[in-house]
Amino acid sequence: MTDSTEIGRYCDELLAASTVADYCPNGLQLAGARPVRRLVSGVTASLALIEAALAADADAILVHHGWFWKGEDPRLVGMHGRRVRAAVRGGLALLAYHLPLDVHPELGNNRQLAAVLDLRDAAAASADGLVWTGTLAAPQPGAAVAALVAERLGRSPLHVPVLERPVQRIAWCTGAAQRFIDQAAALGADLYLSGEVSEPTVHQARELGLDYIAAGHHATERYGVQALGEHLAGHFGLSHGFIDIDNPA
Repeated sequence: MTDSTEIGRYCDELLAASTVADYCPNGLQLAGARPVRRLVSGVTASLALIEAALAADADAILVHHGWFWKGEDPRLVGMHGRRVRAAVRGGLALLAYHLPLDVHPELGNNRQLAAVLDLRDAAAASADGLVWTGTLAAPQPGAAVAALVAERLGRSPLHVPVLERPVQRIAWCTGAAQRFIDQAAALGADLYLSGEVSEPTVHQARELGLDYIAAGHHATERYGVQALGEHLAGHFGLSHGFIDIDNPA
């Protein structure tokens, strides 16, 4: 039988979690009360995900966004307390991997998003592994790329059209990564895609000369936890299921 501590140690090594500078703790955030037979993955360790995991008879939850973040109130009160109490009462374990899961070359969010969008020659293009680049199979208008994103992710993205010529080279970083748009431009991208958008991002896209797509923080980060969950299921002989708690942001 496998316990949550063993799974946490394995993930820490697999994702090289200790080598990635982050603003939250990565790894086992709550030890479980029983061996892990069924693992549920999700994007964020919200109360809704915890309740859904309990309804699915899960023993552990794997998420990208855990409970503890730099600068937040660390007390287990209010919303934070309700989440923790629900998990403890249900005997659940919680494992969370943030940037280590974004940058992993095979299981990470950036790699998995490339697969969902059929981007070719996908590879990390920044030293920290956060910004990736790849190419479309053939050049196409930015509006067609936005339509592809909508189809594959199941939601309509925000598209800022800038280029008058077709798009082929794409740069991307999942989640709240709009601040890397200048890196994307320096890498020669025709289009930059991230999860979130800020007011300055539109002006930056226009002045840097590349299209921009904000596809949703949640929508772009659904795939790394699924890939990691499936990997853990195969390695430890677990049952695994992904629960998508709707989030338009």
